[in-house]
Amino acid sequence: MMRYADVSQAMKARLAETPGKERVGSLDALRGFNFVWILGGDGILLALDWMLQGKNPTASAIAHFFAIQVQHVPWEGFRFYDLVFPMFVFITGVAIPLSLPQLVERDGRLRAHVRVLRRVVLLYVLGLIFYGGIKGGWQDIRFLGVLQRIAICYLFAAVLFLNFNWRVLVATFVALLAGYWALLSFVPVPCCGAGWFLPDGNLANFIDALFLPGRLFDRTSDPEGLLSTLPAIATCLAGVFAGLLLREKRVAPQAKVYWLLGAGIVSIAAGYLWSLQFPIIKYLWTSSFVLVTAGWSAVLLGAFYQVVDVWGYRRWATVFVWIGANAILLYCLNGFFGFEPFALRFVGGDFGKWLDQAVTPGAGMFVAHLVGFTFVVMLAGYLYRRKVFLRV
Repeated sequence: MMRYADVSQAMKARLAETPGKERVGSLDALRGFNFVWILGGDGILLALDWMLQGKNPTASAIAHFFAIQVQHVPWEGFRFYDLVFPMFVFITGVAIPLSLPQLVERDGRLRAHVRVLRRVVLLYVLGLIFYGGIKGGWQDIRFLGVLQRIAICYLFAAVLFLNFNWRVLVATFVALLAGYWALLSFVPVPCCGAGWFLPDGNLANFIDALFLPGRLFDRTSDPEGLLSTLPAIATCLAGVFAGLLLREKRVAPQAKVYWLLGAGIVSIAAGYLWSLQFPIIKYLWTSSFVLVTAGWSAVLLGAFYQVVDVWGYRRWATVFVWIGANAILLYCLNGFFGFEPFALRFVGGDFGKWLDQAVTPGAGMFVAHLVGFTFVVMLAGYLYRRKVFLRV
């Protein structure tokens, strides 16, 4: 959700809701941990892999393993980097049961719906601007993208939560996953028939090419397209289930950890089992991909909840909380301007070349990404201390 709160009496601008005492600290920390990897963490690991090539075999192998994990799978399969986007959708769902009940109690159900719709519109419009807006003409607008998908998932999950009980939510979750599997498995595509999950031969891409207006991600298809948004809503609903567990006062905190870890492991296993027939493909957001990523998200949430909220160890997660509190704002700033390109103004050029020659190839890029991420942390900390927030 996108929310605005008073930043200062002088500006009187409502930018977001200030984190309150009732917030689940582990959720903010996990959100920040998730965004670290797209705000410089990936570049640091890739540069480190470059630096260690041809050096100590063990160190080189370890660095290469982590570098592989911060790159997307070309098509079928799963790596850590494929978890970043769906985990944020999952976290968006977790926040729904933790925030909307208080909103309903304070302002009423109708006003809660209006607030949800307003947040959705703001995030969707921000997504349009993020992908270039109308600078290339109406035909070049990217109507669906990362931020737009988050907005749509939040809309459906929030409206379902506000109007139905958990049984209906579970039934919807199952129907979305099973229905999407049935569509991609049994509805034929003109090029190659039914049951194909190839990059150039699947129903999701065919529908996007036929019905999705504006600019597609790669001109002929879009990973955030029309049909694949259905299982993405299921990812958000999986987060809602976790949020319902976290707000349940009758369940002890330690038991919540066990439930999150157990449900996560079962979901991962079910996803890999389903992948034998319905492959794990992030680009198509397949139902098996939903189960695997929701499972890992639940496991990580359980681990963070254990450390931060059950054991009370919070200081180590300070940077994660700073980043998580302004994840969308930092993401947009990185997309619009780029923290690493900004860092190159200070440590790039001849200085970066000198580092490559004096230390080892890749050192210049490593320092650039490290400095860029330092800017991220400095800005995130400043905004957090000044209580300036813009998040989903």
